[in-house]
Amino acid sequence: MPVIVSAPGRVNLIGDHTDYTGGLVLPMVLEVATTITGDVTDDRVWHLVSDDEPLPVTLHLPIDDPARIEPRWGRYVAGVLHELERAGVAPRGFSGRVSTTVPIGSGLSSSAALEIAVARVATVDRPMPPTDMAQLCQRAEHVASGVPCGIMDQLCIAAGQPGHATLIDCRDLSIEHVPIPSAVTVSVEFIAPRTLAGSEYADRVTETTAVERIVGPLRDASLESLSVIADEKLRRRAHHVISENQRVLDFVAALRRADWTEAGRLMTESHWSLSRDFETSNATMDAAVERTLRAPGVLGARMTGGGFGGCVVALRSVE
Repeated sequence: MPVIVSAPGRVNLIGDHTDYTGGLVLPMVLEVATTITGDVTDDRVWHLVSDDEPLPVTLHLPIDDPARIEPRWGRYVAGVLHELERAGVAPRGFSGRVSTTVPIGSGLSSSAALEIAVARVATVDRPMPPTDMAQLCQRAEHVASGVPCGIMDQLCIAAGQPGHATLIDCRDLSIEHVPIPSAVTVSVEFIAPRTLAGSEYADRVTETTAVERIVGPLRDASLESLSVIADEKLRRRAHHVISENQRVLDFVAALRRADWTEAGRLMTESHWSLSRDFETSNATMDAAVERTLRAPGVLGARMTGGGFGGCVVALRSVE
């Protein structure tokens, strides 16, 4: 049975490093996408070639340990198939090709786009609700890469709508589609490659967990609660998460009342919070944000995604 599926990349407008503490995020899907074409087979073997990777992936189902699959890009495919088996779904075989216009290593969720595309192929004859698919693919990324990512990427890609930001409450996984007004545009510029595997991303998850043992869930904490955190570094981590959750709400409110200047200010404030309080930026990304802010029509700019490189996203006036 011939199959063609696609899954878009995503950019996060505001709300970084809040999803894994049950916070608020505001990503949006992009026009770039990962596409898988091929044929369903009955032999319980997945064979994929990639336009961007030199080595193909051949997987015999079921898969015991996705993290040991080679080549490494196949681990994301294996993770999804592994989690489907664990969920009681026995995927059929598949032979096909993967192509993508999502820049790999850019921070635009190329791995999550691949995961969602694989899940859509594997469930083509029994579609899953977007939230269920996102949770399954989040677990797949955990077992495939060891990165304890939150739900933002997978849920935005599975449920996002073109021309809208996706306001996600990562506590109850509720979604609201927020239109991007025609008076502004969102632009994305790739700055530097990065990968979350082997980065300090897992350290930030550990640090926020340590904070929550002191003040309780950061989603419910206030800036006043920071006074009980003795460790200065943990206090800064908490300050970012608490203030970032509020910035998401304030950004959405600014869009709705057509206050583009305030929306841009909040994006820029978010970047410097990531840089100074959460320490997931670097000199290259900071300089790129400052350069972007000097460009005509730019209202605000920030690093986007998990950090340590990637892209700068900017809000621009069309007037």
